[in-house]
Amino acid sequence: MPKPIIMCVDDEKVVLKSLKTQLKSAFGSTYVYELAENPADALELIDEINDEDTPIILIVSDWLMPGMKGDEFLIRVHQKFPNIVKVMLTGQADEDAIKRAFDEADLHRCLHKPWSEEELIETIKSALAL
Repeated sequence: MPKPIIMCVDDEKVVLKSLKTQLKSAFGSTYVYELAENPADALELIDEINDEDTPIILIVSDWLMPGMKGDEFLIRVHQKFPNIVKVMLTGQADEDAIKRAFDEADLHRCLHKPWSEEELIETIKSALAL
């Protein structure tokens, strides 16, 4: 059986690299870590992965990205794949967007940039314990 996937979506490469490094450090090879630089690429990748019957168990997404905001992206993911756990990472989301993500995307948690590695890992652990 293929390893479950944790996906990170952010338009800043340095943020994606940092997330992947922190997740690999905490969870090692338990998961596959997929990265996408924008929501459009992420949605395409999710569909490809879904066709391969590999489970995406969690998505960490930025809020402010070109083309589509993180709350809208997570809502779209939730409509197709309600079992994927969703975490939003933001430096500047407005409260309405965060509330909408909780209400319409079943957001697990919203972390604020700059996040602490400990907070990120605890959030992922609590999300995967659901």
